[in-house]
Amino acid sequence: MSQTHRVYRLVKRPKGTPDRDTFDLSEEPVPEPGPGEALVKTLYLSVDPYMRGRMSAAESYAEPWDVGDPLRGAVVGEVVESNGAGFDAGDVVTGDLQWADYATAPGPALTHVDPDRGPISTALGVLGMPGLTAYFGTTEVARPSAGETFVVTGAAGAVGSVAGQIAKLRGARVVGFAGSDEKVAFLEDDLGFDAGINYATTDDYRAALDEAAPNGVDAYFDNVGGEITDAVFTRLNTDARVAVCGQISQYNAEEMPVGPRKLAQVIQTRATVEGFLVSDFEPRFEQAATRLGQWVASGEITYRETVTEGLENAPDAFLGLFEGENIGKQLVKVAER
Repeated sequence: MSQTHRVYRLVKRPKGTPDRDTFDLSEEPVPEPGPGEALVKTLYLSVDPYMRGRMSAAESYAEPWDVGDPLRGAVVGEVVESNGAGFDAGDVVTGDLQWADYATAPGPALTHVDPDRGPISTALGVLGMPGLTAYFGTTEVARPSAGETFVVTGAAGAVGSVAGQIAKLRGARVVGFAGSDEKVAFLEDDLGFDAGINYATTDDYRAALDEAAPNGVDAYFDNVGGEITDAVFTRLNTDARVAVCGQISQYNAEEMPVGPRKLAQVIQTRATVEGFLVSDFEPRFEQAATRLGQWVASGEITYRETVTEGLENAPDAFLGLFEGENIGKQLVKVAER
């Protein structure tokens, strides 16, 4: 192991869309684990849309990074050295760690990854936080049932692709919005969605919904917000449930746009609109992960990963999320095990 490693730090707060100048890759000494800590070699790094909020000083559910701080994200890594952390060298773990080749963390902040459950990268995707978000947002908030229509935005992403499949397992008609013909084909041909809508080439979202969801919308899993959500709200059925998971269309806005007023539609339909965080369900994570693992093992849920090679390319992988470049979970492969 070398004596130095690479670390990404936030060097400025972006205005609007971040760019490469938002990030600085520095060479620093490899940290030593203190008492109760482990030194972890990064194998895979997750980049996620919520990280955009942590680059801003504005109040959010995720604490903002200070300028000069290392960036952080979900990591799957290999324990190199344990100083009473409760792990052995060679163990594969996951945790919220730095965008870096190596990081230290206290034992309770790390979770063992069972390679027998699936490829270790899935601990950051379908069997990790995105999968859990999809599971609870669908089963506990949107609650689609047999014969209902379930609509999901960001449908070809890590969360939306799993949410739609869970809704399908529950017997719903599933409609997904995605940003290319390739992604629509992925939804319909690979995941079994009943219909996909390419929002990038669709001029009239309401008309597209009328065709794809002729009986209206009973459950809506929103990852995107904006004009698509405005259109979906006009097609909500009585007692519809809306799960607000993300608003990626707004994350880079310098001023929050004011869209058409849609709350009257909620009055008319008696719809329930509920925002949620996956952390709300933490006591049930293991139960949900086991169920997701069973579905993946049986082939009832499939997944895709978009893998960018090299820590040095992590900013490009992150920025690509806002251009819709990924299908499924976006990962950065940092090192071999």
